[in-house]
Amino acid sequence: MMLGFALARSLPRRAGVGLAFALELIALAAIRDNLTLDVIMLVAPVDAIRSWQAG
Repeated sequence: MMLGFALARSLPRRAGVGLAFALELIALAAIRDNLTLDVIMLVAPVDAIRSWQAG
């Protein structure tokens, strides 16, 4: 976590946002789960997302 905070502090804002976006996409592709899908499923569950995540 300390490395992440140091990286966020030293990178320009656009690079930090881009890195966060890239990490979300990597998690989506690798394990079919990320923060964005978690929030969507918490607020308004979607059966299509649930079945896609199940494989």
